[in-house]
Amino acid sequence: MWLTRDLDQGTLNAMGPAMLPRWLAMAVGLSGLALLAFAFIKQGDVLERWSLRGPVFVIGAILAFAVTIRPFSFGPLAMPGLGMVAAGPLAIIIGGFATPEARLRDLVILALSLTPFCMVLFGDLLNLPIPIFPQALTGLFPADWSQKAVLRATAAIMAVAAAILFFATRSRRTNRIDVADHSGRI
Repeated sequence: MWLTRDLDQGTLNAMGPAMLPRWLAMAVGLSGLALLAFAFIKQGDVLERWSLRGPVFVIGAILAFAVTIRPFSFGPLAMPGLGMVAAGPLAIIIGGFATPEARLRDLVILALSLTPFCMVLFGDLLNLPIPIFPQALTGLFPADWSQKAVLRATAAIMAVAAAILFFATRSRRTNRIDVADHSGRI
């Protein structure tokens, strides 16, 4: 609410830029107060212990994405912009390790599947100016290709790599199960 203090709220017939954020902030604040009141009134289950693993990896994934998508410099530290091709999978893999059940192979397949979807959605369908790959790799594609053609080709390559990795690991798992069944162990 403090951030919307200088904005005009308007009326219901002509909403101003502060109306939605201000009323949403009030609703969230009132919900928080209601939860706090019910915590003292109603007897509930004891909270379980929780670890910092989840928040640390999720925040790390967000920071890794922010630092690698576009060129970044902070004092003597400088990072070239790697684009969505590197920043997307990196963020998904780091964020995936927020759970102890995470397996690198599954996270790589997920990253190679979700990143092309995000590239096409944001770069092609929504026309957002998102860097796709490092400028050093622009020479890999024919010079007469448009930016959207390069984006679509890159997304297709990543999706095919995800499918190949998925089916290759799936057939290997199936073979292990068959061998275990024939040896009498499960």
